[in-house]
Amino acid sequence: MQNNRNQNKIFLRGRLAGSPVPSHINHAIQYVVLPLTVSRLSGAEDCLNVIAAEPLLEGLDLYKGAPLTVVGEVRTFNNRSGVGSKLVISVFAKELSQEEGPDENRLILSGTLCKAPSLRSTPLGRTICDMILAVNRRYGRADYLPCIAWGSLAYHCGTMEVGHHFSLAGRLQSRRYTKQVEGHAQERTAFEVSVMNLIPYEEESPVCR
Repeated sequence: MQNNRNQNKIFLRGRLAGSPVPSHINHAIQYVVLPLTVSRLSGAEDCLNVIAAEPLLEGLDLYKGAPLTVVGEVRTFNNRSGVGSKLVISVFAKELSQEEGPDENRLILSGTLCKAPSLRSTPLGRTICDMILAVNRRYGRADYLPCIAWGSLAYHCGTMEVGHHFSLAGRLQSRRYTKQVEGHAQERTAFEVSVMNLIPYEEESPVCR
């Protein structure tokens, strides 16, 4: 694997769930949100938000149901508005294209465990490990990504300590849940990294082209 300490690469292929929506302007460049649905092998769908600069949209036919392939990074920021999730997770697009093919959701992360892993069991007795992985960016910034591992991999992850450096392969997934806010139920979406396996730093993984 290249750049063995901090790597953040995601490859997505799915279909647009709606038209582009304006997001923000940075250095005079307009950015938009592209809602993307990616099917899993189980038939369930992950609904992910892709942030892209408008120049990347040139030449693309972006309508609801259109195919879209994304190469980029997973980004996070803290929502201080008090509305919705405190940690906002999205995909920052570096390349966009349109090509037919099976849905794909492949992610490689390398970083540092920044919170003690939490090992627990589901009501059905399946073992889960929750972790937070910090992946550094340029200019002293970092993305803090919630990760979840299952089964025997969860037990292994549960033995790691804060400060441990590791790499993983997985996917970015969405999960709907209900939260009570001032006595009212609100439907929300959480995003997390589903860990498929851990990767030694010296290995090279072509997650993106």
